[in-house]
Amino acid sequence: MDPAVLGGRLASSVIAPLLKKLFRSDGPGAGLVDKPVRLSALVSFRGEKRALQERDVRGLAAQLVAQAVDSPGEPPFPADERHAVTEALGRRLIALGDLDMDDVQAVRLGRRELAARLRAAAPADGLSADAEHFLDSATEWACLHILEFFTRRSTFVARTLVEQTRGQADLIAKVDALLARTPRPAASDTAFERRYLPYVADRHDHLTIYGLDLRDSPDRWPLEVAYLSLEATGPGQDVPFEEPEPAAPAHIPAEQALRDHDRVLLRGDAGSGKTTLVQWLAVTAARDTGEIPYVLPLRTLIRRAALPAPADFLTAVGCPLSPPEGWADRVLSVGRALVLVDGLDEIPAPDRHRARDWLLDLIRAFPGNRWLLTSRPTAVRPDWLASEGFRELLLAPMRRGEVAKFVHRWHRAARAPEYETPLLDSLRTKRDLARLATNPLMCGLICALHRERRGYLPTGRKELYDAALGMLLTRRDKERGMGSVDRVGLGEEAQLELLQRLAYALVLSGRTEMDAETAEGIVERCLPSIALASDARSVLAQLLLRSGLLRQPADGVLDFVHRTFQDYLGARYAVEEGHLDVLLSHADDTQWEDVIRMAVAHARPRERASLLRQLLSRNTPRLTLLALACLEHAPALDPGVRGNVEARARALIPPGTKNHARALAEAGALVLELLPGPEGLSGEEALGMTITASLLAAEEPDAALAVLRRFRDHPDLDVRRQLVGTWPRFDVEQYAMEVLDHLDRHQLILTCQTRAETATVRQMRPWSRLSFHGLGVEVLDVMDPAPLEYLSLNDIDGLTDLSALTAFPSLSSLRLQNCTGASNLAALAGLPLTVLTLDGAVDLSGLGALSSLTHLALLQLPADKPVADLLPAEAPLEYLFLAGGGLRRPHPLRGLRAWPTLKQLDLDEGRHSAADWAEIAALPALEALTLRSDPGDLARIRRSAPPLPSVRKVVLRPLADASQIPDLTAVFPSAQIHHHPF
Repeated sequence: MDPAVLGGRLASSVIAPLLKKLFRSDGPGAGLVDKPVRLSALVSFRGEKRALQERDVRGLAAQLVAQAVDSPGEPPFPADERHAVTEALGRRLIALGDLDMDDVQAVRLGRRELAARLRAAAPADGLSADAEHFLDSATEWACLHILEFFTRRSTFVARTLVEQTRGQADLIAKVDALLARTPRPAASDTAFERRYLPYVADRHDHLTIYGLDLRDSPDRWPLEVAYLSLEATGPGQDVPFEEPEPAAPAHIPAEQALRDHDRVLLRGDAGSGKTTLVQWLAVTAARDTGEIPYVLPLRTLIRRAALPAPADFLTAVGCPLSPPEGWADRVLSVGRALVLVDGLDEIPAPDRHRARDWLLDLIRAFPGNRWLLTSRPTAVRPDWLASEGFRELLLAPMRRGEVAKFVHRWHRAARAPEYETPLLDSLRTKRDLARLATNPLMCGLICALHRERRGYLPTGRKELYDAALGMLLTRRDKERGMGSVDRVGLGEEAQLELLQRLAYALVLSGRTEMDAETAEGIVERCLPSIALASDARSVLAQLLLRSGLLRQPADGVLDFVHRTFQDYLGARYAVEEGHLDVLLSHADDTQWEDVIRMAVAHARPRERASLLRQLLSRNTPRLTLLALACLEHAPALDPGVRGNVEARARALIPPGTKNHARALAEAGALVLELLPGPEGLSGEEALGMTITASLLAAEEPDAALAVLRRFRDHPDLDVRRQLVGTWPRFDVEQYAMEVLDHLDRHQLILTCQTRAETATVRQMRPWSRLSFHGLGVEVLDVMDPAPLEYLSLNDIDGLTDLSALTAFPSLSSLRLQNCTGASNLAALAGLPLTVLTLDGAVDLSGLGALSSLTHLALLQLPADKPVADLLPAEAPLEYLFLAGGGLRRPHPLRGLRAWPTLKQLDLDEGRHSAADWAEIAALPALEALTLRSDPGDLARIRRSAPPLPSVRKVVLRPLADASQIPDLTAVFPSAQIHHHPF
């Protein structure tokens, strides 16, 4: 029985007086004695002045049990256990006198813990589960009232205050003792930190690209301008560089790593941003957090005979400031330090264990600080510091959005905004560039080379790879002051020879990974040709550690950090070995496209010409376009070959028709790099370009978007309609912001078919023409009411009362399709509505109130009412479309002459009587007529219809050919008669 349930049986008015008898009456005073009064002195059944005997306590227990058992309801335990329960409860109440505590302590303990003490002092054995449960509940209920009684004693409040005062005095004494043992910072410490923290912030507040040799591009820029937050992920959750977009749930901002954990080993490939992150953490700590940052590059520290103690940290890294004696120890002792140890991979392998021991000694001596150690992935084994409480994280490749942000900030820092947009377009359309730009180092290199070439990076792609290889293989380490990290002295040419053989082996196998054993075999066969006296395993380990091009994604597996380097180096080896025929044999494989293009870059002029001629000889659109793409890598080429390639490509690009555009898209994503425009293109050619790019959106969305973005200012209506219609193929929000929101919206209708598209409408400039398909009535909330002129609602769930549309005061054209149950058309009478299309089960009873209509289409005309009874009598109708069962009634058009303003009539049925034709003939302004008829109906028209000289155009459908049309000149003497097969 729960205590709350038991409380329903034992009312407080009954139990409180009974339990009060267990304790003596209050005495005067606050109860201040040397030894606090224990419970044994408070109970009334102990000591010399007993008010109760123990048998009386048992009698109280019997009354409590009787009160509970005799109450209405189901008995809480079997009747034969009543005596045993009473005895057990009595023993527990008597046990109050044996507890070694006073009333203040008992109240602080709480009713549950007090009841537990009584159960332990007087256990009950041999009871059933129900009886034991009742006993425990009754004990806890009694304890609740006992503690309530204690708090009402006159001495309790006074004694509680005394206890609090004594506790505070004890706490103050302990804090004083702690402060006495803790050294207080001297004024000199504070004065020094006021100089040191700005120094750290200023020293590290810049980014540097080592290994560049460019005249006009900066090799360093402000950190606060160019830094962007990278992401880190746990082991085994790395994101492949070729598809860096999806984010695993474990991804966190890299700078947050130390906020969540005070010991982190951060791994990352060459140029991934490890040192930049260290600088950012140091700068933000120095400026904002109150921590004391130490930036400790291991390549600098290791030059000393011994790694430095805290007192020598600043001297070891060349800081010109001299701290007060003992300052570093004081900072570390109280946990104020942020220790950033950078570049474990930049010191020789034997020294890494020495550095580990040094770091762990510091952590044990000075717990409570935050520690970060950075390294390339293969420098030490996984979980190298896991047993010491270090969390291992891996810097993830930059995402597309991060690349765009980096490019923007780089150009802002370099004061070269005019180069930003062309470079972003190149990064989106050039797939090899996009694969390369996945870390800050390579993004910075691309930005610098692009600016150096005055925005013409595509013509110097080989220079980009050559500069990247030279920087990664040798120059970067040299300019950072690093010597040989290991005993294997690999020069740049030796590294290139080894790497290109590994790359060619991967290219031939059609793979991007190779097992380490195979790689060792390739290296071993190559060692004699590079005259290197070392074993293959050590050489391969050195390539993994320092080249910046190879990595180990899993144990015993190797790959290139960027696929584009694999293709570039593989192509270089194929050209050197004269394997051009091998390349050509794989030309039909799209995986070899970049290899062939890079081979053209490496080849000599005669070899280039031969390669391109053989590509053209296949006479396929894709290989013709591949040859065109190769021209940017062929600065020296036979003019005749170049002219032939360009002439063949002109027949494909730009596409002149929609069919040509679709055929061009079948050549694959390579096409996107070659599409020009929109300058100099006709409207048809521009439309073809946008169709081709749209069709390739699923394969290369970024590149396709870059092409379509160029056409967002194009005036042609068909081009703009194509741009609007292809929205669902792309990321909804990105496409809206980069394309849709820039369009001239005249005559454009924006269609939304998903909730994401609907939500994005809010983020754009208001649209005046909108269409919604298959959504809920909440779509009405996303539109700007003022400018909305056209609205199409198709299959909108929950749209019942059309008065909701009165919120759009400018609405002049409305289409309702499959909006079942929609009613109250009369509510729209106050709108400037001139065009109305109704298709589906819409209540037409209020249609007659819409007196401003000029164009009306009823696609499900009801069969129970004449047409004239439905149409608005005062509306100046000029166009009327009628379809549905109502046209199959006798004389459905009776009364139509009441709308003499009708100029165009579209009828979905053709079997009209002479009376119907008389109504049509009575329309003086009628100029165009559309009929859905078969040859028999047309013959009937010729017999029953009077001449209609005012009609200038007649459309007949569906008809297979013109020979089925009878001679209708007697009926339509002035009309041109057209037919359509649908």
